[in-house]
Amino acid sequence: MSELLVDFITSLDGHASGEGWPGFWGLEGPEYLAWLSEQPQATYLMGANTYRQMSGFAAGEVPNNQDEFRPEEEASVDELTQASKVVFSTSLEEPLTWANSTLVRDNAVEVVRAMKASNSGLLSTIGSLSLCRSLLRAGLVDRFRVVMFPVITGATGAERIYDGYPDVALMMIESRTFDGRIQLVEYKPSVLEHPPLGAPA
Repeated sequence: MSELLVDFITSLDGHASGEGWPGFWGLEGPEYLAWLSEQPQATYLMGANTYRQMSGFAAGEVPNNQDEFRPEEEASVDELTQASKVVFSTSLEEPLTWANSTLVRDNAVEVVRAMKASNSGLLSTIGSLSLCRSLLRAGLVDRFRVVMFPVITGATGAERIYDGYPDVALMMIESRTFDGRIQLVEYKPSVLEHPPLGAPA
C-alpha cells in the first residue's frame, strides 16, 4: 500500500508564497539543498494551478521578479520533470505538455484512495492547497510535513495554507533544523470531529 505525504514549504506564518520573494524565500542553504536531493522517488499529485505554474517553469518561464533561474531552482524543476506526475483537473486539456504528466478528471479523493490501495510507492503532493485539504479531510494523508523558513510575510504573503482546514491532531514523528535557520517538522495527522476538550455531551 502506498503512503501519502502532504509536503509544504512555508513562511513562519503559514504562507506558501509571497509577492516579491524568490523561491525558498532566498534562504535555502547547503544542508537543506543536500537533504532535498536525497529525497526518495515519488509520484507527485497536483491540481491545475500548480501544474500551470510548474510546467511553465519547466518550459523556461522565469518566476516573477527574477531575471533567470537560480541553480537550485533549475535543479528542482528538472527533477520534477523526470518524476511521474498525476494532475487532477477538469479545466486542462490533453495532451499535457509537461513530460511524465497524466491528466485525471475523476474525483481526486476516490482516485488517490485507489492509488494508495493498489501501489506500493510514495505519493507526495506539491503545492495544490485545495487538493491537499480535500485529501486530509478524507483521512488519506499518512504524513504531513512542513519546512518553515525564518520569515514572516504579513505584508506580502500569499496562499494561506491552513484556511478552510478541519481541526487536526498532529503527532510529531520527525523534526530537524537545516543550516541553523530552516525548521522541518513532520507529523502523523488525525482529523478531529470536534476539539478533544469541551466536546458536546
